[in-house]
Amino acid sequence: MPKVSRTEVFDIKKEQFYSVLENYEAYKEFVDGVSSIKVLEKDAKGARVEYSVNLIKKFIYILKMEQNKPNGLSWSLESGNLFKKNSGAWFLKELDDGKLEVTYELEVEFKGFAPKAIINKIVSSNLPAMMQSYYERAKNV
Repeated sequence: MPKVSRTEVFDIKKEQFYSVLENYEAYKEFVDGVSSIKVLEKDAKGARVEYSVNLIKKFIYILKMEQNKPNGLSWSLESGNLFKKNSGAWFLKELDDGKLEVTYELEVEFKGFAPKAIINKIVSSNLPAMMQSYYERAKNV
């Protein structure tokens, strides 16, 4: 799958939005499809996080997170049973009008055949809804 990117502008402070990105344990409470999260290691620079996700099919993978507080974070795949590659990033940029520009980038490659329904769900419907769910969560932090 080619790299996808989406940018939204939200009325929120950078630190407030970033706090939601860094709180991996809470993802299962507001990110569609995430059934469980295990933080395997975490320090100020990053984390190793195991995700259990159910999007049409259930799968588990571990991402190595690199935190660039408060400007965003990036990740790369450490291991998993569905992906060959899963890398991406969140970029947070304060705008002159006090709003926050949030960019999400994702690039995934699947092991073997990946049903088009899974790819379409991740890219078309989940991406906008997922970004909105992070914003809604950040507003209520």
